Amino acid sequence: MAQDSTKTSNPVTISGYAEAYYNYDFNRPLNNTAPGFLYNFNRIGEVNLNLGFIKANYTTDRVRGNLALAAGTYVNANYAAEPGVLKNVFEANIGLKISKNANLWLDAGIMPSHIGFESAVGKDNWAMTRSLVAENTPYFESGLKLGFTTKDEKLYVSAMYLNGWQRMQRVDGNTTPAFGTQVTYKPAANVTLNYSTFIGSDKPDSARLMRYYHNFYGVFQLAEKFGITAGLDYGTEQKAKGSSEYNNWVVPTLIVRYSPSSKVNIAARGEYFQDQNGVIIATGTENGFKTFGLSANIDYAVFPGVLWRMEARNLSSKDRIFLERNQAGAEAMSRKDNFFLTTSISVAF
Repeated sequence: MAQDSTKTSNPVTISGYAEAYYNYDFNRPLNNTAPGFLYNFNRIGEVNLNLGFIKANYTTDRVRGNLALAAGTYVNANYAAEPGVLKNVFEANIGLKISKNANLWLDAGIMPSHIGFESAVGKDNWAMTRSLVAENTPYFESGLKLGFTTKDEKLYVSAMYLNGWQRMQRVDGNTTPAFGTQVTYKPAANVTLNYSTFIGSDKPDSARLMRYYHNFYGVFQLAEKFGITAGLDYGTEQKAKGSSEYNNWVVPTLIVRYSPSSKVNIAARGEYFQDQNGVIIATGTENGFKTFGLSANIDYAVFPGVLWRMEARNLSSKDRIFLERNQAGAEAMSRKDNFFLTTSISVAF
């Protein structure tokens, strides 16, 4: 019997992801936790789960939706401000295509952030650990998003109404909506250029400080085996409510990746985070957070969907902001450098 070619496929798909890791910090912090500005792989000297989630996706011509529930140390670190069961909601959104002829969608709910070139899903990132800028910008956001993609898919433009800076629900006492924009342009198959913004306050109205954030990056696949990702982020925030004076921070990032085979990737990253006034990362030291980072990682695809990674990373700050144990192991001291060796294995289906 001939098959019915008009039969539609199942609009629901189920997927999942889990990444286990071991992270060794040569400073050996007493609380077995990485510095507070690192939210991935942040437990030290133990085997743990960074992120695991199960996801249901629904897609038709005019409707789409996602629901993903998650657990792991990434969740504990990034969702600490969220109440109750919201802590375990990785993604929950629904989208409607509001034009018959144009690729114009309105999405609402909890969504991945529109800022940055790295996501919470490790396998999708060139480097194993996240860059300093990724760790200190939103991984997720909640609100409304209106997005348009051209027919040739070279240009994507979106505007967002948000509940805050990595917030599912707005800060108590805050009545100020936040807004975001994103423009992604792909002039060629091997080039992606992006500019994203955020405008809003993440504090109660009584202490409102307006924040303006700009995220630029480009991904350039210069050859089949060699690629470069370059990013520059710049943010400003009012020094006081109603003030015309601003604190600012800037973060350049560069990642190069070499793929000698279909199963092996090698990447190196250089980065610098300058936040002298402690808007994003407060240190209480004379020069604030002025930190260089260097890392190198190698990835090996063991089986389809299974990825093993190893990375060496060093952070070097102008001030003594990193804690360590003394030789007796009884009390913490501070130093300017922090070196990590981290390995992980992930499975995606």
